[in-house]
Amino acid sequence: MTAILGAPATGVVAPDGINGFYEPVPEDNVPRLRRSAGTAGIEVAGEMSHAEHLAAVRAGEIGSMHSWELVTAVDGPGTRLTVFLAGCPLRCLYCHNPDTLKMKDGEPVAVDTLLTRVRRYLPVFRATGGGLTVSGGEPLMQPAFLGRLLRGAREMGVHTTIDTSGFLGTHASEALLDDLDLVLLDVKSGLPETYRRTTGRDLQPTLDFSRRLSDRGTAMWIRFVLVPGLTDAYDNVEAVADHVATLATVQRVEVLPFHQMGRDKWDRLGMTYELGDTAAPEPELVERVRGQFRERGLTVY
Repeated sequence: MTAILGAPATGVVAPDGINGFYEPVPEDNVPRLRRSAGTAGIEVAGEMSHAEHLAAVRAGEIGSMHSWELVTAVDGPGTRLTVFLAGCPLRCLYCHNPDTLKMKDGEPVAVDTLLTRVRRYLPVFRATGGGLTVSGGEPLMQPAFLGRLLRGAREMGVHTTIDTSGFLGTHASEALLDDLDLVLLDVKSGLPETYRRTTGRDLQPTLDFSRRLSDRGTAMWIRFVLVPGLTDAYDNVEAVADHVATLATVQRVEVLPFHQMGRDKWDRLGMTYELGDTAAPEPELVERVRGQFRERGLTVY
């Protein structure tokens, strides 16, 4: 990832000398530098035959990992060790991590290796109320690996979170969900046609997964990316807000203004970036959208 210089690195805890990129922080909408170590410091799995590798993947002993970072105020409460897995079924037009879309592009990492890293940061988690967040890509692309990782973290008393679109919610077993304290659920759109335009996929699986989480009592933070000309239509936001308001376990809604920070990755990968002419939303639009959620009694950032 390419470092973007010249802005504050508030809220970041990370190794020295690693690259970073900016991400809006919901509390104050000030871009913060997120630092990624790639897989630096994480030992990749050793050589094995194709059959051995496939068996280990199916057992959840090995996963395909893109990167990791240690960061505050972004991926859940406290300081989080955020692990980015490789592979995603969606093709969001505004994706700022297009280098995580294919599982084959990740590095093979043993779940025990990652759990060793989690254990290293136990004092930080205890001091800040933080924990482990698994993101991507889409973590539910690798449910066996994800389940083992969450179980191991829970056994250490670590707060656990996943960041997911919910599109693959049927991949999450009840046992996996039992090991989750929080789900960061990305609701890309409230109207099916807008969702398909934005992601290339159907909306209904996300709605179904959110209902399942609510019914079983799993806490959620809802994330909605506000993209002018794509997701900002009043009726689209109303549809998201209407649905979210029916979910009993939503603790907050984060309205994340669109930005161009990931565009250089699309260029480096030779991918067509369709939102090159799209500007960040004006403050008035951001406030209008936040107001639509607040009107339903939701806590909004």
